[in-house]
Amino acid sequence: TGNRAGCVLTPAQTEGPYFVDERLDRSDVREDPATGAARSGAVLTLDLGVAAVDGARCMQLRGAIVDIWQCDALGNYSDVNDSRGQRFLRGYQATDANGRVRFTTIYPGAYPGRAVHIHFKIRAAGAGRNTEFTSQFYFDDALTDRVHAMGVYAGAAQRRTRNARDGLYRGGGS
Repeated sequence: TGNRAGCVLTPAQTEGPYFVDERLDRSDVREDPATGAARSGAVLTLDLGVAAVDGARCMQLRGAIVDIWQCDALGNYSDVNDSRGQRFLRGYQATDANGRVRFTTIYPGAYPGRAVHIHFKIRAAGAGRNTEFTSQFYFDDALTDRVHAMGVYAGAAQRRTRNARDGLYRGGGS
């Protein structure tokens, strides 16, 4: 009845090789905190609700740590390979009393072999134990085509793997 939000169950997926726990508590992840330089790209706001399923109930998860990390418009991750020591497009927040966090980032670029995505990890404590869940957000191919036609993303379409060809997406990413 009414407009009640329910749970959307998301399958766990690999954290991948690029997770680095930078301990950056921040909502705007576009800048490298050491230099203040922001990554160029289409601004994207992620407004996320985090819940746990307990039987048939969907319960908002308060105080959970939500990390995100992603590549820039050119397909590069911070603090790996040639970008060691840089910390752009990474950060975490704790969920509020309603189980929500909000990040400001950019629309991800592309790199060969993977569909466009943003990684996330949720860490929660409860019942005397710590729980960790990792997965990825994917984007509609038509939307990505439009975004990647813009200047800073030039050439991204040639590097990009479409969702249907990405093995992780096919394994539950939709």
